[in-house]
Amino acid sequence: MSGTIFTPFTEQDLLPKEEKLEVFKKGKKFTIGLPKESSLNERRTCLTPDAVQVLTDHGHEIIVEQGAGAGSFFSDHHYAEAGARITKDPKEAFAQELIMKINPPTLEEIDYLKTGTHLISALQINLRDKDYFLRLAEQKINAIAFEFIMDDYHQLALVRLIGEIAGTASILYASELLALSNGLMLGGITGVRPTEVVVIGAGIVGEFATKAAIGLGASVKVFDNSLSKLRRLHTLVDGRVPTSIIDPKELTKVLRRADVVIGALPCVNQIPVITEAMVLKMKKGSVLIDITIDHGKVSETSELTTMEDPFFIRHDVIHCGLPNLTSRIPRTTTKAISNFFLSYILNYDQEGGFDNMLMHQNQMKESLYMYKGRHTNKVVCERFDLTYHDINLLIF
Repeated sequence: MSGTIFTPFTEQDLLPKEEKLEVFKKGKKFTIGLPKESSLNERRTCLTPDAVQVLTDHGHEIIVEQGAGAGSFFSDHHYAEAGARITKDPKEAFAQELIMKINPPTLEEIDYLKTGTHLISALQINLRDKDYFLRLAEQKINAIAFEFIMDDYHQLALVRLIGEIAGTASILYASELLALSNGLMLGGITGVRPTEVVVIGAGIVGEFATKAAIGLGASVKVFDNSLSKLRRLHTLVDGRVPTSIIDPKELTKVLRRADVVIGALPCVNQIPVITEAMVLKMKKGSVLIDITIDHGKVSETSELTTMEDPFFIRHDVIHCGLPNLTSRIPRTTTKAISNFFLSYILNYDQEGGFDNMLMHQNQMKESLYMYKGRHTNKVVCERFDLTYHDINLLIF
């Protein structure tokens, strides 16, 4: 036996073998529920009939609650012709594998969700409480928030898309309110001093509000605490707009002359930058629209408003705090959101399903705030004192 080397392998075991590669199971079809929105007078929806047509052609089954598209001027007949099945029962719409909503489900609607359901909706963190997340976790679902969805360039893709519309819509609505309160036209006319617009926040919403106001001929000033955002905006508008860091003294001076103020600064857990004292010094009949109020107030005097009562007057200033301002133009917004989600869902097919996307796309992981009932977003967990779970430790 001398010279013999002991090995636990046979000669056959040691022979080279073909490499085995992971094979994705592409083409797994799933059911998609499109419930009717029931809160905040919501008029938008996630999928147009055209998008439903494409998805049904790919083998997916779409269940649409009766009247779900009515606010966006899409009838049940349009959806039925596109291949969707119409149901009168909201429980049936919520009982599908993938639920797509604009607003987060209500407490009653949470009970309709099945274990393991995939939920895609806005989160509107400023309108939630701890009990809401605990109730959601009981259903052991996978939840994706609009606010966290990232693209390949690590930008908040859906936030940007809706922000573009919201920024433009805020100026159009401010124009209506200004005409109502003071009989002024937002813009500039030959021989007449242009109206003055103050935009607080130089992000996407602020950028498009600024562009819309400039397009109408208004005089615009922009405030933000981020120099990089201010520099970017300054470049985009060819330096035609004065910009400033949010300095209370300078802001107070500018607000005194402002006809319109657009709050476009998501300030979660931060003190509002416009104090009540500043509002008291604003012109009578001026307009303040707090677009990002569902993330945090820009003004101390702001309050949430609804489509039925979209504005209120405080200290002779018109305040609007609609968290779903783009619902005022629901068809355009629905088309934009639908185009985004159509490619998003078709990507599920290409990657072989939700779990494969989680395994291979960091952007997908970052969009989750709940995975199988466990809280996976640090911001949400820290704000509501919830136990945080690292998504990377849950999916393997």
